[in-house]
Amino acid sequence: MKLFYSPGACSFAPHILLCETGLPYDLERVDLGRHQTAGGEDFFAINPKGSVPVLQLDSGEYLTEGPVIAQYICDTAERRDLMPAAGTLARYQVMEWLNYLSSEIHKSFSPLFNPALDAAAKGAFIQALVKKLGWVSAQLARQPYLAGKDFSAADAYLFTVAGWAPYTGVDISALQPLQDYLARIAERPAVKAARKAEA
Repeated sequence: MKLFYSPGACSFAPHILLCETGLPYDLERVDLGRHQTAGGEDFFAINPKGSVPVLQLDSGEYLTEGPVIAQYICDTAERRDLMPAAGTLARYQVMEWLNYLSSEIHKSFSPLFNPALDAAAKGAFIQALVKKLGWVSAQLARQPYLAGKDFSAADAYLFTVAGWAPYTGVDISALQPLQDYLARIAERPAVKAARKAEA
């Protein structure tokens, strides 16, 4: 498989999972400004949506959208700790988190990367985002990971998007359970390996 990624982007979450599972994979960096891969390909020819991550399968087919790629990686590796078996309540709970992170957290960060966003609008987005992250932090005060006792695909996603806070003016310093969680996940060997590979 090949993961098309951009440093600092949400493609870091499936990269963590590839490292967690030990599946063999290649990496190809994408310049999202020029929409070109490191190999010189037009990235729009690979993903007309123009965004990472993209996972090229052994068959040559492509998967897009981070939460779907996460499920594919975990299922392929048969890692039920990262993504429980289909049809189980535990599976739906991890998917519930993936959906919340995608629709409420990830997409709330997105406008903050737009330099054209005026200060008032930015402040409103930040205020709403801190409230959502506060709710997430409260859940983490009760259990070590989003879906319970095990690190899952949802945790790789939250770690990635919450890591954008310092770069977007989102102050999460008062959210101690979230801070402790992020520090703990940063020490996972798979996270360190993915960071080193993308450096």
